[in-house]
Formats: sequence, C-alpha cells, structure tokens
Amino acid sequence: MNRAVRPATPPAPPARAVLAGLLVVLLAALAGIGWAAPAAYAAARVSVANDSGRAEASTTSSTTLRVTGSGFQSVQGGFGGIYVFFGWVADPGGSWAPSQGGTVGADYRYVPDSESADNHGYQRFVAFPGSDTESSANGGVVAADGTWSTSIVVPGPTFDAQDRGGAVTTVDCREVQCGVITVGAHGVRNATNESFTPVSFVDAGSGAVEQAPDAGDPPDETPAAASSGAREPAGTDEADRPETATVGIDRATAVAGHALSFAGQGFEPGEQVVALVDDGVLAVGPLNAGTHGEVAGIIELPDDLRVGTHVLRLTGASSGSAPEVELTVRRDPAAVSASEAAPAAAPGADDGYSPAEIAVLVAGLVLLLVVVSSFVTARRRRRDARSDGTPTQSPPAPDGAATQSLPPVAPDVPRHLVGAHEDGVLR
Repeated sequence: MNRAVRPATPPAPPARAVLAGLLVVLLAALAGIGWAAPAAYAAARVSVANDSGRAEASTTSSTTLRVTGSGFQSVQGGFGGIYVFFGWVADPGGSWAPSQGGTVGADYRYVPDSESADNHGYQRFVAFPGSDTESSANGGVVAADGTWSTSIVVPGPTFDAQDRGGAVTTVDCREVQCGVITVGAHGVRNATNESFTPVSFVDAGSGAVEQAPDAGDPPDETPAAASSGAREPAGTDEADRPETATVGIDRATAVAGHALSFAGQGFEPGEQVVALVDDGVLAVGPLNAGTHGEVAGIIELPDDLRVGTHVLRLTGASSGSAPEVELTVRRDPAAVSASEAAPAAAPGADDGYSPAEIAVLVAGLVLLLVVVSSFVTARRRRRDARSDGTPTQSPPAPDGAATQSLPPVAPDVPRHLVGAHEDGVLR
C-alpha cells in the first residue's frame, strides 16, 4: 500500500541566529533615522576657576570663583532652575544628593545667604529659560544646550551652616573637603542637575595648599556660638565680615490657615528682630534675641494667602542682619476636602424651592386647570344649545298657583300671530 510522502519540514533556525537578525534590523533602523542621545541629558559637568584659572580659594580672604556648567537639563518655561552653593557633601559619589534622599544638615551643608537677586554672592540661582521665577535669577539662565555660567563668592575656609531643625554647625574646609554644589532650585529634585566639584584652599602669602582630609569625614559638629576654630581674615574689620545670621522654618507648618514657626541664629544678644513675609504682607515683632543671639516665633498664615513661593526675612534692628529663607505655602488638604464636599453636605441650603413647596405648587396648578376646564365646557354647552333652537322647558308651576291662559284662537287667525303684534313682540 502506497503512502503519500510529505515534504520534509525545514529545521527551525537557531535562537542565536534569530536574535542576531533582529539586532541587525534594529541597528539598521536606528542608523536610518539618525538616532542620537540629546545633549541636554548628558552627564553634568562643572568647571571652577579663580583669577589664576585654578579651582582654589584663599584661606585669608574671600575668593570669587567663576563657575561654568555643561550637560545640564534645560526646561523651557519650567519651574525653577539650578541653585549654585559652596559647601560640603558627605559622599561626593552621589548619595548626598536630594534625589537620593540627601538632606541639608546631614548629607550636605552650604554657606547661607539670602535668595534675593542682590545677595552677598554666596549663593546663585540659575533659572530655566522662560520660567516665572526668571526675574529673580542672579546667576543667569540655563541655555537650551544645557550650558550656563555664573560667579560665586567663597567667604573663607570656614562658615556656619544651619540644618532643617535650626541647629547651626561650623564647617572648616581645611579639615573636610569643600567645593561647589549644584542642586535643583525651589525644592525640585533633579538628579541630572546635581553635582559636586572640589575646591582647594591655599595660603595667599605662601601659596601652600591647605590639604583637606577625605571628603566623607563629617565636619565639626560644634555649634557656631561655641566654636573658636575660625580664623579672622587679616586686615578686615566688623563691616567686612560676612553676615552670619541665619533663619530656618518648619516647612511642615507652611500651610494656609496654619501658624508658620521659624527660628533665627547669629543676631546680637538682646537686639530687636522683626520677621516679615514678602516685605510686609505678614509681620511679627519686634522679638528680642536671646543671650546667644537666638530668636524664635510664629506667623499666622491666613486662609486666603496665595499658594506658592514666598520669602521670610528676619531683620535685626542694631546689627542690620537680614537673613532670608524661601518657603512654599500649600493648601490644607482637610480644608480643600471640606470645601469640595460642602454642596453635598447641605442639601437644605436656600438654593431654590423645597420638594414640599414644589408639590404644593403643582397641586394648585392642577386644581386651577380643572376649574378653568369645567367653566369653559359649561359655557360651550350653553352656546351650542342656543344655536340649535331647542326650546327651553319651563318648570311646572306649583300647585295652586295662578296660570295665565291664552285667549282662544279664532279659526281665521294664523296660529303664529296669536298673542303677538305686528312687530312680532309677544305681549
């Protein structure tokens, strides 16, 4: 018995050959469209140079450094931009960064300064192009290709930094590695725009470089009020010293309708201090600084305060110190939920007729319609009866009542003239 012979099935291609073929097709497609990674997302790079072109600062006086960045992310019309600080980071490898959970005071510290455009130059704000905060930028704008350039002032090898809790710590850059720090501005965490660039300190007289220990060593935790390691720059007087007063806030209380708490350090003992929000929109004071120059208070934030960025400034009456801090006011979630639920929670509000009133009104209209319809129907029936000529039956006279009888009709007188005159009127 002959059986039909089926053609042999070709063997399946090996898996490696299939993958190789797909890879070739993918590479050809990418080459065809000219794919390339955007330059704005390349690794951020920062170069720092003093007047001599080196990343060095003086141990005896302030130093102005030129800072240039490339490879940063530029967001047209985006909120914020880049903050440029001088300070210390716990781990230059990256774990200090805000995007990695790093916090001020624990993972990085920087020289305090106000965020106004005319500050001391210790901090710079480089804005995104077209940002609504571009007018307050004092460090220029991030170009579309991710480049920017600004200058920053290093007050000396030591500075006092404040953490989120208001505690002040002295950082000595001759003992720890300091440098230029960049982070996302206005609280925006942006890993692409975070960087740390080391800066060395040299003795201006001898040219010797001050060697710092490993960058990861923590700075001295001695409070600024009790520290004695800072060296006074030669030839400077009180007016030339950098401002040391600082201010901190409890950001959790920056809620419209709540009380914002704040604390300041570095004022003259006993001097009067005034706290202002947005140059006088809200104010508290005067407050008397304590024996160590500390001051604390609260400011009531009204319910209708604009949501967004505001500035809190403390001003010392005798020292003239005016530290600032930026805060972001937000709405109370509980108040927002209550306002959204208000229409459903008040069905009896005076927004129209109640159901009972509507029912009474409808019943009255129905009754009125019935009455009008009955009246119209009765009138129509009477009108139809008159038009048909149907005589109206007079009701029978009551018993005993006198009745009027017509005279007998003469045979020669037409019946329709009986009882009538020539004018047809019945008499």
